[in-house]
Amino acid sequence: MPIPEFRAHFDFDIRFANGGELSGTGFRLDIPSATVSTDEIGLLLVRHLGLALVDDVELRGLRIVEEPHRGSRDVTEPVAGTGTRVVDLSHPIRAGLVTYPGLPAPTITPHLTREDSRARYAPGTEFAMDVITMIGNTGTYLDSPFHRYAQGPDLAGLSLETLVGLRAEVFHLEDAWSADRRGIRAETLADRDVRGAAVLLHTGWDRWFGRPEYGAGAPFLTGEGAQWLIEAGAALVGIDSVNIDDTESGGERPAHTLLLGAGVHVVEHLTNLGALPPGGARFTAAPPAVAGFGTFPVRAFAEVRA
Repeated sequence: MPIPEFRAHFDFDIRFANGGELSGTGFRLDIPSATVSTDEIGLLLVRHLGLALVDDVELRGLRIVEEPHRGSRDVTEPVAGTGTRVVDLSHPIRAGLVTYPGLPAPTITPHLTREDSRARYAPGTEFAMDVITMIGNTGTYLDSPFHRYAQGPDLAGLSLETLVGLRAEVFHLEDAWSADRRGIRAETLADRDVRGAAVLLHTGWDRWFGRPEYGAGAPFLTGEGAQWLIEAGAALVGIDSVNIDDTESGGERPAHTLLLGAGVHVVEHLTNLGALPPGGARFTAAPPAVAGFGTFPVRAFAEVRA
């Protein structure tokens, strides 16, 4: 069973020892349990905001609500056990699946049927061998630099160390974008250390996967957001949307251009990111080592403390 998570909702006033004040309304903060005191929440707020020389913290209208953590800093999450569970983050591939509107769907045909194989093997022994024809951009897939740059590393040129067991920083952003502002900006991502991490952008758009609604109005990562992640040292960026870029921008692809140019892998069409905590998971998305190929499906998954 998932461990319940809690957040504090409040307004606040902070006064500083060397003068000045800071106020906020409608603030929400991850907390480690439902039993933390008001003073403890005040200390968590100060640490989350990275403030110095604080003299006094006053919280107003405090409510503690059971809801998933969103990645507040310096919050120790409770651990139920010492084992791990594996969370599948990939869409299954099947014949006829439309991943990206306008691209061909995969076809699956038999090369050797079980019935035909019986004549080739000993009695009681049979096999099925099938042929799948598909574009690399099918299901949940990874983009290597070769996808964007002719001289960039192809799938066979990627180091497994950059694909397996990466520390995952999951940004739960379902309520951080809207139809009027679909782009995920640098400011939204700047409160966490992402160096060497797989940055996973949970927008909730995967609920439309395989339906016509999936192809229009989707959230995306802005060019400025991509540049910030590069400078912050991210190893991989994944999203549960139709594209890491805005496909309605007239052909511009700044996130792909910047990330792949910097050697940062891109994974698109993730799913089930809501099942992951903001931090503490390990992410894997390794494609087959196909030479001369830039994009291919992966079985993306995360290992999470049980």
